[in-house]
Amino acid sequence: MDTADLLERSYPGRRAELKRDIFRQALRLFNEQGIEATTIEMIRAECDTSVGAIYHHFGNKEGLVAALFFTALEDQARLRDAYLAEATTTEEGVQALVYSYVDWVENQPEWARFQYHARYAVTRGPHKDELADRNRTRNQGLRTWLSESGRAAELNECPAELLPSLIVGQADSYCRAWLSGRVQGSPKAYRELLAQATWRSIRRESER
Repeated sequence: MDTADLLERSYPGRRAELKRDIFRQALRLFNEQGIEATTIEMIRAECDTSVGAIYHHFGNKEGLVAALFFTALEDQARLRDAYLAEATTTEEGVQALVYSYVDWVENQPEWARFQYHARYAVTRGPHKDELADRNRTRNQGLRTWLSESGRAAELNECPAELLPSLIVGQADSYCRAWLSGRVQGSPKAYRELLAQATWRSIRRESER
């Protein structure tokens, strides 16, 4: 999967062609130049469009950053939910969450890199409330899965809101190191080890 695939999934059709082009160029510039250093004029020049067209779609640079961030989160959630839908046991569900996280990052490294860099800006910026609303909606299926009857009996006693972080925490740490070049091994090459380590750390003692 490349950037174009993600954008075409998220914004299909000819009418969204300019929007996709703005997203492509903005994503590249934000990753190459940094979010703070990138200006709307720089993006406009790369897209061969007007500043007005960019403002029409996104309002301002903060709106564009947030729109890119939301697009990445939604695409990541689509893959997560598809994997989770195939799981028939709690262990398979935990595995699905780890696998989908790792696979998405390796399939979409530029989006993942931007996502890590932009998180602070979006969570502290003018779109933080929209992010909170989107998170609640996007993660409803995950919360339902975690709270299904009998699920808690297989997992260590811990707050349900903490479980997603416990499940993807190790994968997230490795993926960040891979994206920054601190490690070379493919995240996908280690996804089974990461899933096994996660399951061992959260399953109930009687299950060990």
